[in-house]
Amino acid sequence: MGEDNTINIEKFKDLSFYKLCASGNDFIVIFNFDKKISPEEGRFLAKKLCRPKFSIEADGLILLEKPRNSKAKFAWRFFNADGSEAEMCGNGARCVSRLVVEKGLFESPFFFETKAGLIYAEVKDKRVKVALTPPKELCLNFIIRTDYDWLMAHFVKIGVPHVVIFWEDIDNAPVEELGKKVRYHEMFQPAGTNVNFVDIVQDGPKRYLKIRTYERGVEAETFSCGTGSASSAYIAYKLGLVKPLVEVLTKSGEILTIHIKEEKEIYLEGDTYFIFEGKLNLDALK
Repeated sequence: MGEDNTINIEKFKDLSFYKLCASGNDFIVIFNFDKKISPEEGRFLAKKLCRPKFSIEADGLILLEKPRNSKAKFAWRFFNADGSEAEMCGNGARCVSRLVVEKGLFESPFFFETKAGLIYAEVKDKRVKVALTPPKELCLNFIIRTDYDWLMAHFVKIGVPHVVIFWEDIDNAPVEELGKKVRYHEMFQPAGTNVNFVDIVQDGPKRYLKIRTYERGVEAETFSCGTGSASSAYIAYKLGLVKPLVEVLTKSGEILTIHIKEEKEIYLEGDTYFIFEGKLNLDALK
């Protein structure tokens, strides 16, 4: 309440914005190269604009800004729908990469700056491939104890933290109930974690992953999570369950392709969708 009361919403009247989607993950993008929007205002805008029904609705808000790193074309600030700031988002990275190329700001390929590090992007029409930050803190085959059950789990941080739980009957997995328990589990405090439920599907000679994700910051299951798909593919690869080129079927029904090269290079590839662009009416912030 206190923070919101200090925000002068009049400055956002007619503010230009863009909405893009990747594999069912949708984002609001605002150009903030002049730095007129502060981090506090970014959090406010995310909480207001990402609301379903009463505003634009999205999984996150992204502010594009001038970079500090000379290798980067631009930088971003990424806000989850609850206003929390995240280091990285794979599907968001693909969306902003498509946007800046389509708007003629930069030519592909390029690097851009995030709190997780530099991200490399290649754009070919609506198809976008990004190199994610190297995996860190890998931990395989450990037990998480909850009041729901004891779970065999795996963990890795690819930009943001991810727990991976293999689950055979994935269509009936308790993603909302169990995902929330693991997301806030004491093992992952204070930052918490994203939680991925993964099934390995064998379709004739073809093997792929089917995934459902409970996302930190959204605090619910989403249609897709790029870093979650990459983390799940990487863990499955480290366990010897898949080859280094992995297809991942997301809840949206779209397939993401994960390229694992020399274990430390991970690329996320898939289609993107430029939904619309517009100007804010202040009713969206009330």
